[in-house]
Amino acid sequence: MWHLFSRRQYLAAGTATIAACVAGCTAPGIDLDSDDIGGVVTSANGPEAGVWVIAETDAFETRYAKIVVTDDDGRYVVPDLPDADYEIWVRGYGLADSDKVSATPGQTVDLTAVVAPSPEVAAEVYPAISWYSMMNLPDESEVSFLSGGLNEYISIMTNQQCVGCHQLGQKATRTFPESLMAIEDSQARWMRRVQASQAAHQMLRPLAGTLRGVPFKYLADWTDRIEAGELPTFIPERPQGVERNIVATVRDWGDSQHYLHDLISTDRRDPTVNPYGEIYGAPELSTDNFPILNPVENTDRTFLAPVRDADTPTTNSDPVGAPSAYWGTERIWDSKANAHNPMLDQDSRVWYTARIRAPSNPDYCREGSDQPSARLTPMDNAGRHLSVYEPDTGEYHFVDTCFSSHHLQFAEGGNNRLWTSGGGPVIGWLDTDLFMETKDAKRAQGWTAAVVDINGNGKRDEGYTDIGAPIDPTKDARIDPNYYAVMPNPADGSVWGATGFEFPGRVVRLDPGTNPPATALAEQFNIPLPGFASRGADIDRDGVVWVSLGSGHLGEFDRRKCEGPLNGPTALGDHCPEGWTFHRYPGPGFPQRPEFSMESSYYSWVDQHNTAGLGENVPMSTGNLFDGVHALVDGEWVTMRIPYPLGFYTKGFDGRIDDPDAGWKGRGLWVPSGDRTPWLKEGGLGTRPLVVHFQVRPDPLAK
Repeated sequence: MWHLFSRRQYLAAGTATIAACVAGCTAPGIDLDSDDIGGVVTSANGPEAGVWVIAETDAFETRYAKIVVTDDDGRYVVPDLPDADYEIWVRGYGLADSDKVSATPGQTVDLTAVVAPSPEVAAEVYPAISWYSMMNLPDESEVSFLSGGLNEYISIMTNQQCVGCHQLGQKATRTFPESLMAIEDSQARWMRRVQASQAAHQMLRPLAGTLRGVPFKYLADWTDRIEAGELPTFIPERPQGVERNIVATVRDWGDSQHYLHDLISTDRRDPTVNPYGEIYGAPELSTDNFPILNPVENTDRTFLAPVRDADTPTTNSDPVGAPSAYWGTERIWDSKANAHNPMLDQDSRVWYTARIRAPSNPDYCREGSDQPSARLTPMDNAGRHLSVYEPDTGEYHFVDTCFSSHHLQFAEGGNNRLWTSGGGPVIGWLDTDLFMETKDAKRAQGWTAAVVDINGNGKRDEGYTDIGAPIDPTKDARIDPNYYAVMPNPADGSVWGATGFEFPGRVVRLDPGTNPPATALAEQFNIPLPGFASRGADIDRDGVVWVSLGSGHLGEFDRRKCEGPLNGPTALGDHCPEGWTFHRYPGPGFPQRPEFSMESSYYSWVDQHNTAGLGENVPMSTGNLFDGVHALVDGEWVTMRIPYPLGFYTKGFDGRIDDPDAGWKGRGLWVPSGDRTPWLKEGGLGTRPLVVHFQVRPDPLAK
């Protein structure tokens, strides 16, 4: 007895047959419109509940596939299909893929699923986490050189580095490309694999440098056991409850060589902005052709983002460490703008964290400038800046910032202030109304050091101790905020950040005061065990911070729970452990650490306005090893999954309300794929990055 799914055993193998009714034939309890396809899925075991039905067509410029889940009786409805010819088939845990059959909207199509004839066949469609959970950990003695020991090792291998860029465990990473199979030793294969491409230094530095080569032993052991036929012990459950109500529409955009980091569809503060409008992507590192998706017409286009200065660096200068198994010695990355994240404003303009010039800052950023922020904290260099694209006119404006940028987020309020992360030792902002009126970046921007009120007098004093200096209880102290995420708090106007690439990690609060930077004060709150390794984070409308942790938790921090003083000489970071709550992500733990989930979430986002239909203030995390997104609804996890193509991996998402009066059809999440190697998903070379629209209907048969 090798398989168990939600109290049902699937023991026998069936044959693949598909019965398509003529238009007008109706399955019991299913009511179809002329643009729906529905029916019943059965196998040799009877009705198949909680399996996916996939309808796909090549009739449009973009890929178009719509995916639904069967109900308790095996019934399904694929709703609202554009007029086209479709291929339809069944995929599910415990099954082999059924044959594809042709169908058109308006038909009832009953499908006979194929029970997997062996555990090996069943495992082919398991999510990456099933396979990654076979990875062993080193002994504590092997990583004693790390200050955080095995926990720090886990954080580097998960959301801080490896799974922060790739989905480990899908077929392309749990096996080797044919070109590497001539290397007999698997450790040597792994060493060769991570030396490939223009990102070689980003892979080698943590593996061979920070971790001193230890991971190669365990990566090799993992792939050797899989090659020898070992299978996962974690058998995923089929979608349950609300998960069966999810409708996923899959499109693609961009091109097959370049990856996308993130997208934006609307104004986070008012998600009814840009209804049914185009979706805008940011292709970090890889290309300056910024993708734009039209989800109504199922078309996509790009615009070539310029830079201001001819000497702006390009990623095309990054050398190929060793020939790629897929692209050889070709330098496929070629980006000067290096856009990381986009954000829409109230007028549907698209703001990007994007490079516009070389790093050396203009004089108004430096010592001796009359710029208010430069007088307090002069800045000599900035690696990435800001830009804004106006879709109506095609204009693209450069914003020359003195601080570096990474993520960006609008604060609520009258001046439409845009806050950024990535400034390193400072936190930066842009008053976008002023910039759009004057195009004067010097006047419109500001930045501040993060100063903690150590002497407890309630204000920011001059003469504070610098970063890393011994604490003087009579003076305030400057800290390095190291914002990775940035989160303006709608409850009180503070601006929070979560640090990245630190151990154990922190969240930092900035109160700008009435006249920043002169009045800005900071607080920091370290992550206590069992949590560690902060990365992406967001805030809800009550001011509670939600952060993806490398420990396999969604961290929740509520400052209102703090019992001790929030300033003074003891308020250095460890003063509010009671503010933290940890929610273990779904899925298995490492064999040696079963208490931790191996889920390696890159980023978290809060659905403040119920754009997904799961409720207001619902925190969500990227499900990077689950092919989807996790939502924490009333303390329970709801996972929205993409079973086709396998290997879906996202770094961020957005929610939009197209029509507040249209029920579930008028709202949904927009989620891009963000794996740095998009050709490693199902379909391989030639496939493009994906955009998924998740919608939650009231029941599995709603249309």
